[in-house]
Amino acid sequence: MSLNIAVIGSSGAIGTAMTSLLASRYKTASIHAFSRRGQDSPIAGVHYHPIDYQEETSIKQAAKRAAQDTPLDLVFVAIGQLHDGDIVPEKSLRDLSERNFQHLFQSNAIIPALLAKHFLPELNRQNRSVFAALSARVGSISDNRLGGWYAYRASKAALNMIIKNAAIETARRNKQALIVGLHPGTVDSDLSKPFQKAVPDGKLFTPDFSAQKLLTILETLTSDQSGKCFAWDGQEIAP
Repeated sequence: MSLNIAVIGSSGAIGTAMTSLLASRYKTASIHAFSRRGQDSPIAGVHYHPIDYQEETSIKQAAKRAAQDTPLDLVFVAIGQLHDGDIVPEKSLRDLSERNFQHLFQSNAIIPALLAKHFLPELNRQNRSVFAALSARVGSISDNRLGGWYAYRASKAALNMIIKNAAIETARRNKQALIVGLHPGTVDSDLSKPFQKAVPDGKLFTPDFSAQKLLTILETLTSDQSGKCFAWDGQEIAP
C-alpha cells in the first residue's frame, strides 16, 4: 500500500532524520516535507514545500497541498523551541517574563494546535492514520521533580492537553486515527546544545537513532492509545 505522509519541520535535526528514514522505509510513499527554510540536502523523491507557521492561511494551504491527491496516512510534527537568543529556560520565578511565555507557547502549543486544526481533517478515514507531534517529558506535571523551565514545561504540558482534546474529538468521526505526543529523548541538535554537558553518558542520541525509535513506536501503537504521550523507548509518559 502506498502511503501519503507529511513531515512538518523537515529541516530540523529530527525532521530531517525522520524524512530520510521514511523515504528509505516506505519507498513507494508520497512524502511532503514542510519547513520555513529550504532543505540543505534534499532527498530524491520527497516533495519539499515552504510553510509560514505565523500565518494560519499558510498552514491551511499546506494541509490541502499534502492531501490534494489522497488522504494523509501519517503527519509528523517536528517543531518546537526551548531557547532563542536571549530567551533561555528560567531557573527561578525571578527569571519569568511575559515575552518568554508568549514566544514558547507560540512555538510549542499554538502552532501545533493550528497544525492539528488543519491537518487532522485530512487524515485517512478508511485505514489507520497517525498524527504525531514532538512533545517532551518535562511537560508531565506528575513527573516534575526539579522545577524550573517554567515557560517550556508549561507550553509542553499545554501541547499534551491539546493532543488529548484533539484525540477525543477526532475519534468521534475517525475511529482509526491515532493522535499522540512523542518525547524523542535528548537529541544532539541546536535545541539541546547548551545543556548537553548535563546529559548522562549514553543518553545523548543522534537524530537518526531517535527517529528510528519514534517510528517504531508509531508503527506499533493502536487507536485506543490515542491522546497519550510516549517516550522514545515506548514508555507512556504520565500527564
